[in-house]
Amino acid sequence: MRFKGFLILIGSIFAVSCGGPKQKGPSDTLTSGELTIAADETYRPIIEAQKAVFDSSFPDAHVTIKYQSEAACIQDFLDEKTRLILVPRDLTADEKKYCEGKKIVPSSLAVARDAIAVIVSNKSTDSLLAIAQLKGILTGEYPKKYTVVFDNSGSSTLRFIQDSLMQGRQLGANVFAAKSNEAVVDYVAKNENAIGFVGFSYVNAGNTADQQWTDQVRVVAVEDPKTGEFHQPYQAYIALQSYPFTRDLYYVKSETYPGLGTGFANFLATERGQLIFKTAMFFPLRSNIVIKDAAITHKPVN
Repeated sequence: MRFKGFLILIGSIFAVSCGGPKQKGPSDTLTSGELTIAADETYRPIIEAQKAVFDSSFPDAHVTIKYQSEAACIQDFLDEKTRLILVPRDLTADEKKYCEGKKIVPSSLAVARDAIAVIVSNKSTDSLLAIAQLKGILTGEYPKKYTVVFDNSGSSTLRFIQDSLMQGRQLGANVFAAKSNEAVVDYVAKNENAIGFVGFSYVNAGNTADQQWTDQVRVVAVEDPKTGEFHQPYQAYIALQSYPFTRDLYYVKSETYPGLGTGFANFLATERGQLIFKTAMFFPLRSNIVIKDAAITHKPVN
């Protein structure tokens, strides 16, 4: 009887150990599953173009993109609400230290370069603006009174202009937020004395043969402080950073396994994603592109 009882006891333990709850692994892969990511709103047109091709290539992948301000994207990443963000800067040293304290392992890569465009109404007589003029306009000290419009107070556009152009100087009482890049374009189009700062995607028509701007507003040529020359944000000037307001688009991710966030990030950095950036007149940073000077010789007509 003792032998029989021993067999029953061992059998019961075996049944419990085999029938216990199993540990779940990741439910997504590089090309399948569901994921919500956050992206800077100033990149919406180009990111939507990337997502359309990614979706058609990988029908089992379901990526939802939450478009918001740069500040909100960074905060969502730090709060572990998303594993992938697309923003125009890398994490700061303090942000990386915060991640380390929360056992978040971030990795990042710059995948493309674009610009912040300066726009005025088609009725405006302004087509060239020097750096000193822009500073005066933004502080409200310029003789011609402009209403200056950004998308919102937490945007990457405003942060970039404050860091690179204003460098500690206060913005004037003539500076306002319009809530979105589309609203900035619309306001400037309807107001002759307005000037706006928007993401490049919102004014670029994206034609590789002959780059065109939207017909709603005029894109101003801005002074290159190194040479004194004036440039619009054409692709070559963005690549060479001759246009002064250029910036890089980064992906920042926290996945430590080959999941859907990594799959989408890889797509942006490899051949097809880089080609989409190039076609949209961004400068792709993960492709080998040669820029050549072209000389035009005028021959006399007989």
